[in-house]
Formats: sequence, C-alpha cells, structure tokens
Amino acid sequence: MSLTARIVSHAAPLPRLDAFERCLFIGPHPDDIEIGAGASAAKLRAMGKQVSFLICTDGRFGLEHAPAGTTPEALAGIRQRESLEAAKLLGVEDVRFLPFSDGGLYDPRELFAAMAKAIGELQPDILFAPDPCVPSECHADHLNVGEAARRLALFAPFGEIMEAYGAERAPVKAVAFYMTARPNRYMGTTGYLEHQRRALLCHKSQFPEDSAAFRSVDLYLKLRAAEFGLRSLNRSAEGFRVLGVTQMHCLPEAGL
Repeated sequence: MSLTARIVSHAAPLPRLDAFERCLFIGPHPDDIEIGAGASAAKLRAMGKQVSFLICTDGRFGLEHAPAGTTPEALAGIRQRESLEAAKLLGVEDVRFLPFSDGGLYDPRELFAAMAKAIGELQPDILFAPDPCVPSECHADHLNVGEAARRLALFAPFGEIMEAYGAERAPVKAVAFYMTARPNRYMGTTGYLEHQRRALLCHKSQFPEDSAAFRSVDLYLKLRAAEFGLRSLNRSAEGFRVLGVTQMHCLPEAGL
C-alpha cells in the first residue's frame, strides 16, 4: 500500500457494516443474496437492523435442475416462492421483485431506473450488491445489477438526479459488494452459517439437497467462511468490498 493510500485509510476509515440501521440487499437472481451474503443478512436482522431484499430478475432460465417440462414462465413463479421462503428463514420479511427477465434480456437503463425507484421507496443507509469489478464475472445480470448499485450508491442522496429517474432521494452512506475478490471489511458469521444453508436449501429448483450442485455450493460456502474467518480473527465470516461516501468519488487510493 502506498504512503498516500495509508494516509487516506487513516483519515477516512471505511464504515463498519453493522453501523447502519436500514440495509438493502440487492440480488441479480433469486438465490444470489443467500449465496453471497446470506449469513450476514441473518446476523444483521438478528441485531435488530431493518433488512430488505430486492431481487432484480426472475431467474426463469435456471432450468438445469428444475423438473422436466418446467417452462421458463413457470420457473419464474417457483423461484419467487422459493425466495420468499428463504428470506423468511433469514428473518427477512420485506422482499421485493423487479419485473425483469433473467439473461440480460432488458434495457440496463430500465433496470437502473427501477432500482433507483426501489431505493427511493426503501430509504436504505447501505446497499449490498454483487461486485461488478470482479475480472472473472461474465454474467450480464450480475454485472448490470452491480454496476447500477455502484452508481446509485453515489447518486441516491442527490434529489435532482434521483428525480430524473422518477425516484426519491435516499440517505445511502455506503455500498458493500459481496461476491468480491478484494474484501476490505468482514462480517463475523459464527452461528449464522446454518441459517444460510437452510435458506439455500429453499431454492430446490436450483439446488436439490441430494445434488452435486448443492454439495459444491455448500462446500464452497464453508471454505469461504473459514478463510474469511481466519483473515478477520473469527471462526467464520463473509467478506465485502466496502466504500463509504468519502471513498466513492475521486479517490483512487480507496481501491488499493
């Protein structure tokens, strides 16, 4: 880390993930929040924080493990029901769905405007979203949602800008990117991994309990929790790339 970056990190420390009362977790598809940050969502909810989920696409093309003959339209409804059940197990009652198809089959500008409206309605202090800057990420929905969340984290407090998108301003003070390759903040999740696992099992159309798909994701989440736990001196943890208001604009050292 450069001398400038060290000075910046001392003068403008990153916000703590548990410092916010109103948390909005944004998922590109049903199940992404559970995989990327499910244990953290459960912990924040148990701490008394207000936690909402916004699911941006319907996941209609995740047909690999769905029953034979399931149509994309039918799967979209199944996945919505699975999402509601999973969220409830994490303690989250406020779950909202945007009307976009899986697979990037929409105008990203319309997605951006719809996310802006949801943020204006929910008035979160912090956004949780997939990291759009991961070099290996190729899924258009993850990239589109992460990029929109990144821009809206900065724009949300500006009433004139939000009004241009038909949305209200919101007091967003930070964004926390999950599914990131460069975490800079960790949420200890000891005692909440089972909540995450049970929530993931609700997504039966994607991860049947006896399937190789579920076993692979389950193992990955355990290994990730253990690694991030070691980094943060916890038994288990989830990692996030966090930016506060100070780090979001004209401060390249914040990305080091």
